[in-house]
Amino acid sequence: MKRLAAVVGVLGLTFLMSAPALANTLVATSPIAGSTLKVAPSAVTISVEITPMDMGNEVTVTDPAGRRVDDGTLTVAGNDLIVGMKPITDSGIYKVSYNIISEMDLPLEGSFTFNFSTPTISTPQEVVPTTPTKVQGSDFGTNLFVIGLLAASLIVLIALALYARKIFNER
Repeated sequence: MKRLAAVVGVLGLTFLMSAPALANTLVATSPIAGSTLKVAPSAVTISVEITPMDMGNEVTVTDPAGRRVDDGTLTVAGNDLIVGMKPITDSGIYKVSYNIISEMDLPLEGSFTFNFSTPTISTPQEVVPTTPTKVQGSDFGTNLFVIGLLAASLIVLIALALYARKIFNER
């Protein structure tokens, strides 16, 4: 009899100690907790391990000043809770608080933050045209080089014309 009571006691303690393993836990968030965003999110998604109930859940998003910026629409899709967002424009730390209720489980309460950094808009600076500066020195050498190239190309042109004439006359 004592052995049976000991076995039941050990099994009962094992069951009680394993009960927290059955508790609902946070699996993922979007935006990722602690991340910095350059684009404002249109919704915040919280994924949990145990499917939440359709009613009684609460997810709120507040801006750096503590004002609510979620639009209040909370959708449960499988193990995901999705709350819509109002357009946000202020940079800073946004806080997401949640209270999620699953059947036969304690409510999962908590919060996480994400940083929203408004993209900086750079305006192009006005380009002021500058007048080209004349290089000091003589253009004589450049001019002489260009004239030499023209003369050489004229000589090659005459040579090719005479060669072509010779080829056509031999036929």
